[in-house]
Amino acid sequence: MRTVALLIFCWTTLAVSQPAAPPAAPVVVITQSGAVGPANADYLQRGLEKAVELNAQLVVLKMDTPGGLDLSMRTIIKHILASPIPVASFVAPTGARAASAGTYILYASHIAAMAPATNLGAATPVSIGPQTEPREPPTAQGKPDKDGDRAAEAQSTAQTLTRKQTNDAAAYIRGLAQLRGRNAEWADKAVREAVSLSAQEALKLNVVDLVAADVPQLLKQLDGRKLVVLGQERRLATGAAGIIEYQPDWRTRLLVVITDPSIAYLLLMIGFYGLVFEFFSPGLVAPGVIGGISLLVALFALQLLPVSYTGLALIALGIGLFVAEHFTPGFGILGMGGITAFVIGSIMLIDTDAPGYRIPWSLIVGVTAASVGFLLVVLNLALRVRRRPVVSGREQMLGATGEVFAGTDGDVFARINGEVWKVRANAPLGRGQMVRVVGIDGLVLAVEPDAQGDER
Repeated sequence: MRTVALLIFCWTTLAVSQPAAPPAAPVVVITQSGAVGPANADYLQRGLEKAVELNAQLVVLKMDTPGGLDLSMRTIIKHILASPIPVASFVAPTGARAASAGTYILYASHIAAMAPATNLGAATPVSIGPQTEPREPPTAQGKPDKDGDRAAEAQSTAQTLTRKQTNDAAAYIRGLAQLRGRNAEWADKAVREAVSLSAQEALKLNVVDLVAADVPQLLKQLDGRKLVVLGQERRLATGAAGIIEYQPDWRTRLLVVITDPSIAYLLLMIGFYGLVFEFFSPGLVAPGVIGGISLLVALFALQLLPVSYTGLALIALGIGLFVAEHFTPGFGILGMGGITAFVIGSIMLIDTDAPGYRIPWSLIVGVTAASVGFLLVVLNLALRVRRRPVVSGREQMLGATGEVFAGTDGDVFARINGEVWKVRANAPLGRGQMVRVVGIDGLVLAVEPDAQGDER
């Protein structure tokens, strides 16, 4: 009996002295919603850095995207491939999609997962237009048509560029598939044929690793899974791991706003017109300050976007022609040229067809109409104000008349525009005599007798 009691005592002592198991490392959740752009790339990079600070064991990237910019997509993929923490891309919630750029990001991730009733695919580069059948150049009377030859050559060049873009995108996603051990054949079809898959089909074809209803269920399924991260094998312990939501901060929200092509376009216009108005009405200050800030913010946003500098130059040329129309007598030729250059430049400004990154036609038409109105009305008023005579300062004093009212010790004083001034003249001046200002020397006015004033 004593032996049993001693064993129980020893077992209890060992159990009490046994150190508690350390808590599981947390899991950081990042959300990608909407079109992939510069703000999303910056948000993901800082999210991965935050995960390293928190010593997280996994980063879950929840995705619901129609695609986005190629440059931003590749930046995100580079961050994922270089991450010391494994990344699980999760197409969620139910009804979400990972189209175009989202498919590439999914293939690049250490773990690819989808929620039920979601889809992925359609990864053909969106800048590639529909294919057209080559046409024989038309001929007339057995002679080759040079215009037809040029059209055929241009079409051939476009098709060559299309093939190059397609082959580059296909090779890129095949490389990601081979790196992660996923279905490379279907990835190639997603690029070349723009095919798509549902969650269950993707799981069956080894495009994704698993299907889960939400993040907690995803973590339960990943518990105990082994991964290779930067050449080192890791084992996940996500069953009881804490979840940390990394929300976008003010910087990300600001980038999302200003990198919207429509917002950047409006800021660019405000900047241009604010500086133009300040140039023609110096001293107002507010238009110059607002215009300068808007222009700098717009240029910062545009350098993050795929901008056509030809389009930007055409917009500047259009505004210049608008302004020149006010100074050049003519029949509106400069104005019409300005409208044409402005509209073409606005269309060409954002050099991509990615979803969510085109300037709407309605906005271009509205800004063009507002620009014409601004330059016809506001700028015209500013020019009219400049031509008005000066009503204060040195210029206003020249030519003004007044009456001599005192003279002591050789100094003569006159009341001019309700003020008392010391005056001097080449001829003697008497009290009550009318004089006219012909010059200013410091605080002394040079005057001469005003015969017309004396007659009055």
